[in-house]
Amino acid sequence: MCLSFPGKIADIRGGSAVVDYGEYGARENVNISLVDVKVGNYVLVQGGFAIKVLSSEEAKETLETWRMIRELQEPTEEAEN
Repeated sequence: MCLSFPGKIADIRGGSAVVDYGEYGARENVNISLVDVKVGNYVLVQGGFAIKVLSSEEAKETLETWRMIRELQEPTEEAEN
């Protein structure tokens, strides 16, 4: 099973685009030949290809879910002592 984080199309250059993963601090150059995208669209990327365009609502819900998962996995001060 593969997991993918929503990223936002920051720039398009021919058949590729720069995808910005925001708070994760990463940018990636991906192939967009499988989808019809514009700057500002959110996409899921697998193996260097944008495979699905997400609505802003879908992307925000998914990012919020990942944020909550990360918070649950972070050690608390009490657990560290």
